[in-house]
Amino acid sequence: MAEPLVLLPGLMCDARVFWPQIAELSATTAVTIAPLTQGERIEEIASGLLDQLPKRFALAGLGMGGAVALELLRRAPDRIIRIALIDTSPLAETPQAAAARELLIVKARSGRMSDVMQHEVMPHYLPSGPDKGAIMDLVMDMAETLGPEIYVRQARALQRGKDQQAVLRKCKIPALVMCGEFDKINPVKRHSFMAELIPHARLTVINGAGHLPTLERPRQTTAALQDWMGMPFVLQ
Repeated sequence: MAEPLVLLPGLMCDARVFWPQIAELSATTAVTIAPLTQGERIEEIASGLLDQLPKRFALAGLGMGGAVALELLRRAPDRIIRIALIDTSPLAETPQAAAARELLIVKARSGRMSDVMQHEVMPHYLPSGPDKGAIMDLVMDMAETLGPEIYVRQARALQRGKDQQAVLRKCKIPALVMCGEFDKINPVKRHSFMAELIPHARLTVINGAGHLPTLERPRQTTAALQDWMGMPFVLQ
């Protein structure tokens, strides 16, 4: 059996954002979904998770989950066997982006989660396709399930996030940097930059996908993760 795999969902997402990968990978791998719901700082979230996760594990993070993954790698490099960063960024939010979240926090607290998520995952962030409507419905349902209090915590954590480029440069484990071809939140150029910072990282661009390739192009995404899980430990 492959080493345990820990999956970190994105902003206002739960296990369902990875459901195609869970269905496929859980046949041979112990898969854990680690919620990003406790704490108002990336550091707090990561610290709380370390007490709950396996002794050593492979780690994949989507969006905000990628930011938490980098903090886990910074804190416990000896426990993480390999890392996959999906549609994410190692950069701190700009002051403008952090300020814009204040209005979204107000909307969330006033019961307007639909408006908040329309901004966070605008429909045009996902390219047109037969499954686009169903994916947007799922995004909205995950957000409604988690609720406004979780949104406020996660928004605060992103506002206060730190630059993690130094963590990428120190990474010595098999690394996958993956994104959708049409991701407008964290575009391909940013992922190329990330992959260049990590020694011997593999960059994979999922054709036809936007910000949520795990749902938009599940087969291609799962295949890329399977290849990553099989990468040798040549750097250790």
